[in-house]
Amino acid sequence: LDLPGYAIGGVSVGEPGELIDDIVKVTAPLLPEDKPRYLMGVGTYREMVRAIASGIDLFDCVIPTRLGRHGVALVRGERWNLKNAKFREDYTPLDESCPCYCCQNFSRAYLAHLVRAKESLGYTLLSLHNVTELIRFTQSIRDAILGDRFTREFAGWL
Repeated sequence: LDLPGYAIGGVSVGEPGELIDDIVKVTAPLLPEDKPRYLMGVGTYREMVRAIASGIDLFDCVIPTRLGRHGVALVRGERWNLKNAKFREDYTPLDESCPCYCCQNFSRAYLAHLVRAKESLGYTLLSLHNVTELIRFTQSIRDAILGDRFTREFAGWL
């Protein structure tokens, strides 16, 4: 069938990462290279990098907002639980290099307070930051692909 694009579904719903990798490695090469290849529901940075290395062009991911709703921030590939006491008196931004509204205007201590107080603003700000973090990560992947550096720069994720 000559469709505008193709999706690989039915994976990424709790299977081990290795099984998802195996399915994508077998399935993606069977799909036309000149059409978008979409993998539904991947969530971790590692899963994204491995899917892209196997030929996947796009995917969706609920992880940034799900983590944000649970008081967790994505910071340079790590997950930080803002309920942790170490953030209570930390008046620095989540990530000083991040351009998002959250990082430019609020401290870790304030975000930790919002999360502990169960204020919806805290979850919203963390979700905003996490989506920005994911966009920055995928932009670094795009830049590496365009600069023919993907395999070298992301070798540790493969």
